[in-house]
Amino acid sequence: MTDSTQRFSKRVDAYVRYRPGYPADLVPRMLEESELGAGATAADVGSGSGIFTRQLLQQDLKVYAIEPNAPMRAAAEASLGGNRQFVSIAAPAEDTGLDRDSVDLVTAAQAFHWFTNDTAKAEFRRILKAAGRLALVWNRRKLSQPFQQAYDAVLREFSPEYGKVNHMNLGESEIADYFAPAEMQVLHFDNSQQFDFSGLLGRLKSSSYCPPEDSAHYIPLVTELLALFDQHAVAGLIEFEYDTQLYLGPMSR
Repeated sequence: MTDSTQRFSKRVDAYVRYRPGYPADLVPRMLEESELGAGATAADVGSGSGIFTRQLLQQDLKVYAIEPNAPMRAAAEASLGGNRQFVSIAAPAEDTGLDRDSVDLVTAAQAFHWFTNDTAKAEFRRILKAAGRLALVWNRRKLSQPFQQAYDAVLREFSPEYGKVNHMNLGESEIADYFAPAEMQVLHFDNSQQFDFSGLLGRLKSSSYCPPEDSAHYIPLVTELLALFDQHAVAGLIEFEYDTQLYLGPMSR
């Protein structure tokens, strides 16, 4: 399996164009619940192309964007480099290079499942201040929706790596292990995108489990995706719906 830090190297353009942002009220609510405001310091770990980093910066936080993948990091730097509150750091989650007790908030948006390990946990504890908070965020596809059920079935049949790296495989008990006992909050927000077929294909190609175009699985997958689009599209568009989940609280010590 590809090194997780390099999986998105050839997917940056699709990631920037087709990945969703996060609901506008999520970061303000996160800061309110954490009793943090403007001037607080965050480490956005696995920051990728800077989608969540941007929303943190919009709340006047100082943000250390921690990203080991050079093409993804370059996309964030190109987009956010003019903001003096933005600091780009080439580092993995397990060794951020930040000082001990240096940040008020550690965030991981659509990334935590890539570094669910004891070394990352210890690093988060090390860099967080005593009263600091951990925030884990995912846009999880709403599998209660008929289109998403059918889309999930197509991925399971035609994308060999889907079952291995899908973030939706991560259980709540594994997440809760990072938080102080009985102090993890779980907050839900609605989110969605609208796609024509080109956008839907771009959204698929932004995912780490999408087969390469020269693989035997790619054409059958795209063929099934087109049939799925034709079945579910309304006025030439698919509503791609998410339950955006925020896990928030102090870390276990």
